[in-house]
Amino acid sequence: MARIICIANQKGGVGKTTTAVNLAASLAAAEKRVLLVDMDPQGNASSGVGIEKGALKGSIYDALINGENPEAIMHPTELGALFILPATTDLAGAELELIDMPEREGQLKKLLHGLRGSFDYILIDCPPSLGLLTINAMTAADRVLVPLQCEFYAMEGLSQIVRTIQLVQKGLNPGLRIDGIVLTMYDGRNNLSRQVEEEVRAHFGQQVFKTVIPRNVRLSEAPSHGRPIILYDIASRGAAAYLDLAAEIMGGGGANG
Repeated sequence: MARIICIANQKGGVGKTTTAVNLAASLAAAEKRVLLVDMDPQGNASSGVGIEKGALKGSIYDALINGENPEAIMHPTELGALFILPATTDLAGAELELIDMPEREGQLKKLLHGLRGSFDYILIDCPPSLGLLTINAMTAADRVLVPLQCEFYAMEGLSQIVRTIQLVQKGLNPGLRIDGIVLTMYDGRNNLSRQVEEEVRAHFGQQVFKTVIPRNVRLSEAPSHGRPIILYDIASRGAAAYLDLAAEIMGGGGANG
């Protein structure tokens, strides 16, 4: 039975999609069957694993809104154990269309229910907002993984997403837990990166993953080639970091061990 992890942060540019794609690929490289669910209308996770969005005949929008069988829109990737439910810009309209649907917050949960037995992990890449698409992801998930950029305003956004998780726990998904906070775009030569790490670890302790994702040129280049970092440059620091993060998740079920 798959563990469902949604990767969420309402702030853009924090390495959320990079983490979704590369963690999914790293888990698949460890011979785990992984489904990546692209819930961001920008569809960057889809293009990040080599999906040509213009050639798609169906997307997660069709499954969520039109009741399409998710297996009919699922795509294989270059990694044999990694599959994706892709997104296109159509998904932007789903936020409005979901408003009038019964059990609007639980549509993704229903959609994924029949797929859980086929995978070890289901990773959901959320949009950079706390709207209905992200709420659907949190309602469907067992855990939330929060990427946090090592920058000055990092802690401000973190408190907001923690409050949202608590609201989802109360009203929609009592079993939801924070899998952990992963520090991204870390530059060890930069005092600010080190200060942010110290502050986040002081506040959140065991909820912060040991693995830190470095600022890495090869990691930035990989999406333009439609390949996860472990296929684009396995020798890079970015690849090593995501393999370490996957090992943490497989070894202890999250930052809390």
